[in-house]
Amino acid sequence: MRLITEAEVAAVLDPDSAVAALRAAFAQHGRGRAQVLGRHRATATQDGAALAISAMGAILDADAAADGGLPAVLGTKVYSARNGRYHFLVSLFSAATGAPIATLEANEFTRLRTAAATAVAADLLARPDARTLAVFGAGIQARAHAEALYRVRRFERVLVCARSGADALARELQAALGLTVRSAAVAEAAAEADVIVTATRSATPLFDGGLVKAGAFVAAVGTSTPTARELDDALLGRASLVAVEWLGAARHEAGELVLAAPGVVPAERLVELGALLVEPRPRGPLDIVVYKSVGIGLEDVALARLVARRLGLC
Repeated sequence: MRLITEAEVAAVLDPDSAVAALRAAFAQHGRGRAQVLGRHRATATQDGAALAISAMGAILDADAAADGGLPAVLGTKVYSARNGRYHFLVSLFSAATGAPIATLEANEFTRLRTAAATAVAADLLARPDARTLAVFGAGIQARAHAEALYRVRRFERVLVCARSGADALARELQAALGLTVRSAAVAEAAAEADVIVTATRSATPLFDGGLVKAGAFVAAVGTSTPTARELDDALLGRASLVAVEWLGAARHEAGELVLAAPGVVPAERLVELGALLVEPRPRGPLDIVVYKSVGIGLEDVALARLVARRLGLC
C-alpha cells in the first residue's frame, strides 16, 4: 500500500476518462452491483475555528469492459474542513483480499469528479441541440463544469453570472474554450440558457424558476447541506424529472428537496442517475430536467480505482 500524490493523479486522470469511469460506475449502481456508504459528519469549534470531519464511501464490482478491466474494490473518502477550506483523501481496498491498495491525495480529483458526474447527467438528459450554457458562480467548480460540459454539448456561447469574478472567469473560459463567453445578469442567464449550472455557496435560490425556458437542463451542484438550496420550488415544480446521484443522500442532504413544499417533487419524478442510464426515460423537447448533486462516495472510489489501475497498483 502506498500514497498516491496529487501530481500522480493529475498525470494519469483526464476529464474524458473521468466521465467514462463515472458513467460506468453509475450504471453499475443502477444495476444493483455497487453499494454506497452515506456521508457522516462531525463538527466542532476550537480556538475560534469551525472544524468538520466527513467520511463516505462505496463498494464497486469488477468491470471487465472499463479501461482494460477494473477489479472489485472497496473505498472510503475522508476529508477535513477548517473555516471552509478542505483537504481530501481516499483509501482504496481490494475486494478480493480486503488488503489496502493505496491512499490517494484527492483534492484534484474531487474538483474533477463533481464536474464529470454532471457531464454524465447532461450527456444523458440535456437536449442534443443545446447551444447556450449559463454558469452561476465563478469559483473552481464553475470553471470545471464549463469545461466538462463543453465536452458533451456543442455550445456556441457561455453566460457567466456571479456576484464577483464573472468577467475574469469569462475571459479565462473564452481563451480556454474558443467560444463567446461573457458575464450576464441573473435574469438573462436564467432565461436564455439551454443548460444551466449553479455552482455557488448560496443558501437561498439564485433566480426565479419561472424564467427558465422550456426544454432546459439545470444542474445544481453548489450545496450538499439540507439547509441551503440554489433552486426554488417554481423550477422544481416545472421539472418533468429530477435526477439525483443516490436517493439515500439526496433525501437527507439536498436542500432543494428537504426545503421544498410538500408535493413539489412527487416521488415518481425523483430518479437516480444510475437507473436512468440503465433504463432511459423519454423526454419531450419542452421538458425541463433538473439534476441535483450532493457528491457521493461512488464517484470518488470509481476515480480512485481508475488512477490506481493506471499506476499499476491493482
